Formats: sequence, structure tokens, C-alpha cells
Amino acid sequence: MSSLVVKGNASGSGAVTLQSANTNSSLTQTLPATDAITLGYLNTPISSTTTTVATSDVGKVISLSAGITIPDATFSAGDIVSVYNNTASSLTITCSITTAYVAGTNTDVASMTLASRGVATILFLSGTVCVVSGNVS
Repeated sequence: MSSLVVKGNASGSGAVTLQSANTNSSLTQTLPATDAITLGYLNTPISSTTTTVATSDVGKVISLSAGITIPDATFSAGDIVSVYNNTASSLTITCSITTAYVAGTNTDVASMTLASRGVATILFLSGTVCVVSGNVS
């Protein structure tokens, strides 16, 4: 599907039809009738893990109390995981993944340091390559 057409009902009945621009099929869904409808993702779930980033952490913020490992051949291109150092000292992010870059550099690193109370985002370009941005060195 190359585009999506949204057709609303001007009478306020709440029926909205989503129709692919490339087919004749459509899906009609009635939304709840309220004064205000909020669509979209409202927050990022916070989780905690002890040793290794997992696919269940994609789209979440991991609150860390100890170092963490980025595994190899686990994630897919486009997966994003954020981490927060919830301690008063720096933590080590161990990069078991084949290639790990600190954003803005061209050097593959085996580990990096996440600053105290620092936040970093891990962007997976493939299962074996990631870029980490944020309070890391």
C-alpha cells in the first residue's frame, strides 16, 4: 500500500473509513463517541532488566541499576531501545553486537560508558549493527 486515504463522516456519527489507494477494499471502524478523542502513543513504557537488552524492550526505556549488554543477531533494522542510568555513577554498556558505533563517530566499539543519570538511545540498523546516541562515550 503506497498511501492511505482517510474519509470521515461530516455528520459526526463517528464512522471513519480507511481505504487503500491501490485497491477497492476498505475497512470501516466506528470510534467511541466522546467530546475528545486522543490518537497516537502517549508515553514510553519504562522497564528494567538486569543484564542484556531483549527484543521485548523495543520501544521502551530501560531503567538501569547496573551495566547492560547489547547482544548480536537479535534485533531487526529500525528497532529502537532507550536506556536510563538510574544511579549516581557511570555504567558500562557492553557491545557484543558485531558493530556498535557511538553516534557521530566512525569507530566500532566493544563497550561504552553511560554517564550518571544519563540517557542513551540504541538504534539498530540491522541485527548486527547499532548506533548509540546520548550521554555515552
